[in-house]
Amino acid sequence: MKLLIGKTITDVSGITASGVSGGLKRSGKKDLCVIYSEGQPVASAVFTKNKVKAAPIVMNMEHIKNSTTKVVVVNSGNANACTGKKGLEDANAMAELTANILGVDKKEVIIQSTGIIGVQLDMEKIDFAIKKGCENLSTQGGQDAAIAMLTTDTSEKKIAVSFEIDGKEIMLAGIAKGSGMVHPNMGTILSTLVTDLNISKDMLNLAFKDSVDMSYNMISVDGDTSTNDMAMVIANGLAENKKIETVGENFEKFKDVLVYINIELAKLIAKDGEGATKLIEVEVKNAQTLEDARISAKSVIRSNLTKCAFFGADANWGRILCAVGYSDAEFDPNNIDISFVSNDESIQIAKDGMGVKFDVDKAKEILLKSEVKVEIDLKNGKYSATAWGCDLTYDYVKINGAYRT
Repeated sequence: MKLLIGKTITDVSGITASGVSGGLKRSGKKDLCVIYSEGQPVASAVFTKNKVKAAPIVMNMEHIKNSTTKVVVVNSGNANACTGKKGLEDANAMAELTANILGVDKKEVIIQSTGIIGVQLDMEKIDFAIKKGCENLSTQGGQDAAIAMLTTDTSEKKIAVSFEIDGKEIMLAGIAKGSGMVHPNMGTILSTLVTDLNISKDMLNLAFKDSVDMSYNMISVDGDTSTNDMAMVIANGLAENKKIETVGENFEKFKDVLVYINIELAKLIAKDGEGATKLIEVEVKNAQTLEDARISAKSVIRSNLTKCAFFGADANWGRILCAVGYSDAEFDPNNIDISFVSNDESIQIAKDGMGVKFDVDKAKEILLKSEVKVEIDLKNGKYSATAWGCDLTYDYVKINGAYRT
């Protein structure tokens, strides 16, 4: 696998995109993007587990069942959530307008929305933006698309890689957004991946859903699970490798790349948490079950007390142990080790459930870095899991209390 610096979704064969301003954001910034794939692309998606689902999510859960998916439209500035029957009508109108312009079936169109909850869409502006977005589709539009989907984000999230299957060079690229209202089991996360791999819809579903469990579902910023989150991947088959229709070496190779790219996008989202100063990675090792490893890692990463300690560069390991304790993971409290890691530096701060003497200044130096890792060894099994998040500051409250569109 090769990381492709400077490449984006429109460097994938058959993919065009655009990012335009339709006036949905008061700032006048780009607020709608269109992504289009040639061929007969298959797609897979996962959606928010919040019972309160935005109108486009309700529609997309039906559209994703279609045998092909060719277009993704993403609008920012308005979530079209908690908008009743009118909201669902508007989501369907967006899909129908896009389908008519691009000559595809309405069910081949996916709509993603993010922004303010409880406000009806301005359909006059939406119609204008969709027409403009469709007219501006190009093989150079990937960067604009990545920018147009942002809300409170401070930077775009994008990644592209290449790998080889059956002697064919395959490309996989993705763009995402997410900063606030991010919590395990998805948050205000929108992610769209595209690839030219030739793979069946069933196999794409299997690979993608597993990759989401190891990436987006393992991050937390503020503990709020959104109404609008979704992640998806489109595979158009234009690389012309032998179609992947069963689990095997090629399937596993693709899945590994998919996991990598989703983890990298998830980390970018966690790092860009509103008011955050550092990315925190929590790795739980030697757990009795995979579920134990996951729930204990996520418990630490969503602990507000732990987040605040990290912001203050305070080596308060008791908060970490406390968070593991209420996670419901099976472990012996008298048999747990905790260490801080950053780059090549590591310092153990707890052993067998008790504090040990450590260099406080060295620990503070590690905790002041922009990326910090916590290693937790439960010492009662063989399973590991990693979760990502950020520190928590008072600035988050101030920022989150105001619209940043």
